[in-house]
Amino acid sequence: MCRLNKWQNHSHLSKMAKNTSLYFRIVEGRSLPAKDVSGTSDPYCIVKVDNEVVARTATVWKNLNPFWGEEYTLHLPTGFHSLSFYVMDEDTIGHDDIIGKISLSKDTIGAKVKGLDNWLNLTRVDPDEEVQGEIHFGLELLRDAKGIGLRCHFIEARDLAPRDISGTSDPFARILFNNHSAETSIIKKTRYPHWGETLELELETEELSEGGTVTVEVWDWDRVGKNDFLGKVEIPFACLHKTPLVQGWFRLLPLGNNEDDAGGKLGALRLKVRLVEDHILPSMYYQPLIDLLVQSVISPAEVEDGSPLTMLEEVTTVESRQDVAMTLVKIYLGQGLVVPFLDYLNTREVNHTLDPNTLFRSNSLASKAMEQFMKAVGMLYLHEVLKPIINRIFEEKKYIELDPCKIDLNRTRRISFKGAVSEAEVRESSVEMLQGYLSNIVESIIGSVTQCPPVMRVAFKQLHKRVEEQFPEPENEDVKYLAISGFFFLRFLAPAILTPKLFHLRDQHADTRTSRTLLLLAKAVQSVGNLGLQLGHGKELWMEPLHPIILYSVASVKDFLDKLIDIDSVSEVPQRAVFLPSVTVKEGYLQKHKAESPQLLSRFSFKKRYFWLSSETLSYAKTPDPWQVRSSIPIQCVCAVERVDENAFQQQHVLQVVTQDNDGQMHTIYTQCKNVNELNQWLSAIRKASIYNRRMLPSFHPGAYRSGKWTCCLQADRATSGCSRTHSAVTLGDWSDPLDPDAETQTIYKQLLQGRDKLRKQYVEVEAEMTTEEENRVNSGLLPDGADCSGELLKHRQAAAVRLLGVVLDLEQAHATFQRQERVEAGSLILTH
Repeated sequence: MCRLNKWQNHSHLSKMAKNTSLYFRIVEGRSLPAKDVSGTSDPYCIVKVDNEVVARTATVWKNLNPFWGEEYTLHLPTGFHSLSFYVMDEDTIGHDDIIGKISLSKDTIGAKVKGLDNWLNLTRVDPDEEVQGEIHFGLELLRDAKGIGLRCHFIEARDLAPRDISGTSDPFARILFNNHSAETSIIKKTRYPHWGETLELELETEELSEGGTVTVEVWDWDRVGKNDFLGKVEIPFACLHKTPLVQGWFRLLPLGNNEDDAGGKLGALRLKVRLVEDHILPSMYYQPLIDLLVQSVISPAEVEDGSPLTMLEEVTTVESRQDVAMTLVKIYLGQGLVVPFLDYLNTREVNHTLDPNTLFRSNSLASKAMEQFMKAVGMLYLHEVLKPIINRIFEEKKYIELDPCKIDLNRTRRISFKGAVSEAEVRESSVEMLQGYLSNIVESIIGSVTQCPPVMRVAFKQLHKRVEEQFPEPENEDVKYLAISGFFFLRFLAPAILTPKLFHLRDQHADTRTSRTLLLLAKAVQSVGNLGLQLGHGKELWMEPLHPIILYSVASVKDFLDKLIDIDSVSEVPQRAVFLPSVTVKEGYLQKHKAESPQLLSRFSFKKRYFWLSSETLSYAKTPDPWQVRSSIPIQCVCAVERVDENAFQQQHVLQVVTQDNDGQMHTIYTQCKNVNELNQWLSAIRKASIYNRRMLPSFHPGAYRSGKWTCCLQADRATSGCSRTHSAVTLGDWSDPLDPDAETQTIYKQLLQGRDKLRKQYVEVEAEMTTEEENRVNSGLLPDGADCSGELLKHRQAAAVRLLGVVLDLEQAHATFQRQERVEAGSLILTH
């Protein structure tokens, strides 16, 4: 994620910033236990990072071997400790049942360089292990004339686990050493207790020589039954000999019971998890590499020249090519040079292609860059074009099938009142419905010329020009159309139709019936994108009933592509986001809290409102109708975007946006979302929009101020500092991530570092390996293998490689210098304590 101070004021930084990104995919489950009387379960997964829910999968009904296939990216600048997956059984009545969990520490995930991809057994959920939060205390060893003792000043705690049905706890703290112990008072109904108490333990002289551990525990007091464990901190007694006063915030840890996987009796999950941690240097260190990348596209001497971009492609692996492509797209978007960048790659690809039928068929850097470019700048446009039709398909849930081998008459709804439905009737109704859907999609596409982002249109115009120059023959008339439609239809629209969730068109994956409809439609859209040239040549002859409408669409698609590229060049400018400030990046209905509401029951004080978010404003009105009067909050006034505790309003999935006006007054707007995924999406979107704000708060109140006190920490002063830390830069990773030139250039540097030896051997050491005779042949214009290449060009490539490798070496040395500095500072910090 972007860090405002680093990006705008890098000259004052003396430390590296840290970027942590967590990628995880919940693939499937197997052999889950039956929790329902029907002998099955309705499983779903909840994902927590350090006990904060970040995602919930769809429920797979009546299935003990569910498939989810849901994936997420999280940006966590401050890092994390653990990632946990809970498998739940959804119940329509009462509370959902916990089936089991899998917990992975950050160290476990980080140890797998290429990521974790395994089946893992579920373990039982032990309440004593479900701890969270931190405690603030000071521990001091006393030695005076009166004797020896331990003094513990308990200040406060935050974000404790809720143990009571009200969503709070009744916490008290305890200090233990040997057989001595003392307890604080109980603070009722809070997860953010303020004790402000000092406890002392009297020790015997001989206890000073003992090792042992000082333990601080936090418990939830219960009137009936035993108290609930909330966590502990252990301080080796030897530390107090070296540092008489130990003080600060300490993370609460579980009891440490070994997790029991019940011998696999609780089933297993297949998970894919990958952790990427980068240390980001100050901006000035990346500028030489940025300059080389910029120079590659603004003044390329020759397309065949050994530029940094061509060298980067040579060392990019198949697995990393998509990430590298997206990173480059973002770098050049930030520089205002994305069209020249794409034109450079596309020209190189086109000039290397002899057979027009193979143009852009490989997963080259050019192909991947165009694909990622469309996702980066065209996602909102895609939503405008496809979302209404995709929503209709999901809502109608029609049974559609054309393949005779797959028609299941038992799954059809009655189409005819004459009796049993025949296979022919199923095919006939399926063709009719698919034709209707396809017509709607094509009409929406061909009517969307003005909605398409101008930068996307200009990139297609340049591509059209390059292909026409390379293949001017009359028989290749369609190639310039196919080049554009290959990207637009086959790599952008068709994948979005096939898997709407991955393109944020839907919150959940489609069920089996709807998935089949989407697959058939995606195939038809691909055929439209191929201009009908492949029809009848494949194995799926049962698609033939759709051929007429596909062929009928070809002329209008060509006309659409002609209009799409009929645009003057746009002047690109350096930017911080992939979309313009006025563009609505998220919208939808939320429940807004009426702060002045006199209702005793707070759930009645939420009213339905329609919200719009751009990078400039968060606005809302009663309905989305254009004539409605909107209320607006300037994004630049936002200073915190956080979750709200359930007990604040007795409501789940509530978020707060804290703003500060020009007079310094703080204001808070509370809104409620439908579910935890929608909550996280809105949190992430508003945080991204406000990522450059200067006045972000370090702390906030997760409760609400009601009845003369905060519901979270019970403090009476409304203006008192927040009792919990803010999470301003914790966001979901997707196409709308703000641009971060330093982090992006760091990614390119790491790729070049991995391929450094290959580049050195291919470009630099080749001269040293030549014999005198070979060098003469090179200088005369022939390489040893007879390839046509001048000695000047070879020397130019060598010089370019030396420059690039020199920049990589400088960055490597800068990282080493900063890391040494951090180690020295860390050692000094230990000594001072």
